[in-house]
Amino acid sequence: MVLELLVGVAGLIYGYVKPGKEDKMALLKKGSMIGLALGVIFSITTIVGVLISVIYLTIIFIVGTFIGDWLEIKLKKA
Repeated sequence: MVLELLVGVAGLIYGYVKPGKEDKMALLKKGSMIGLALGVIFSITTIVGVLISVIYLTIIFIVGTFIGDWLEIKLKKA
């Protein structure tokens, strides 16, 4: 909702600041290309973030198993 509002306000400002009538078809093409580029960038960023989270959680799990095995050995000797 906030992103849509920001984009709408940016369009209002662009239309007000740019003198004369705008070529709507050129704006549609340019906006589509920018939107596609931003969509690809955001999706790649999200995929990378998920991948990093999975790796991070896997490392924590492996460290936990090492600690658990170490505790098992120490507590059984006592």
